[in-house]
Parts: sequence; C-alpha cells; structure tokens
Amino acid sequence: MRRTLNATVTVLVAGVLGAALAGCSGGSGGGLYGGGDSPTTEPSTTSEGTGSGDTGAALSTADSSLGTIVVDGEDMTVYYYGKDTQGSGTSACEGECAAAWPAVHAESADPQVDGVTAEVGTITGVDGELQVTVDGRPVYTYAGDTAPGDVTGQGVNDAWWVVAPDGTEIKDAATSSSTS
Repeated sequence: MRRTLNATVTVLVAGVLGAALAGCSGGSGGGLYGGGDSPTTEPSTTSEGTGSGDTGAALSTADSSLGTIVVDGEDMTVYYYGKDTQGSGTSACEGECAAAWPAVHAESADPQVDGVTAEVGTITGVDGELQVTVDGRPVYTYAGDTAPGDVTGQGVNDAWWVVAPDGTEIKDAATSSSTS
C-alpha cells in the first residue's frame, strides 16, 4: 500500500510540475526546456564557496562548470529573468512562470550574503513576500533543478541566466538552450 501511495504521489507531483513548466515558455514556439542536456554543478565545500545553507545567508556562492555562481540558502542555483527590468522594483514572472521559477525570498529587507559582491536588496514579489534582488534585478530558482548544483535552467528560452557573484549574467553558449 505504501509503495502504491508513494508512486501515486510521485506521478501527481510530476504532472503538476510539468503543467506549470509547460505554461511558462514565454519564448517563440517550442516549450520551456529548449532542448539538449544542461550541465550540472557541484556546490563548493570550501568556506568561501559553501552555499548559504551553511552560513544562514540568503545568497552565497558555489563553484560550478560555469565558474563561481550565486546560490540561495538551500544551495540552489540563482537565475535572472530577461524580461525583468533592472531597478523597476517589480517582477515580470507571475502565475505559472512563478510556479516554475520560484522567487528567492528574504527574511528581512537587508538580506545577508556571503561571497556576493554585487548590490543585494529586496522588492515585494508577486506573492507579496520579500524577494531578493541582485543589482536591482529580482532573482529566482528553477523548479527543474532538483539538487544543489543543478543548472538546468541556464539559457532556457534565451531568457534565464545564472547569476555571477558580481551581478553579471553568465551566458555560456555551450549551456544555452533556445526554442526556435
């Protein structure tokens, strides 16, 4: 009975996630995933690169195949959305998009960071909670990343980019996926 219940829950969660991700394509044709396999990263185990899950910080850094990247408090990769406007104080990712690309939340208006050199702040996110910003741009994680170090959202629809500690977008042609 337990095995059947676990299988049913797994199928249900996968179906809901798939439906949410399919509705967030926002690109020209195709779907959310673009195509091809995306590389993964491993969180660093050094004190400088340890994810913020160990430090209590909202954001920290980790080493990856894309170089040093920003991660959230659970060591999950952090992304920018190309449709957000820097300094606008708002997020353009709503509804099904927000389900697939959850906002990185902060406990206070002045989130703690470790290793991030860019300016970090907050806005009121679409869910009414404080959402972390890096250089005035809201940041997100990706529901398709299932473990710390995953970077499967990199380049999705040429709109989602991993964030570097200095606040720049990491755009690596080898990991980009587009939907044409």
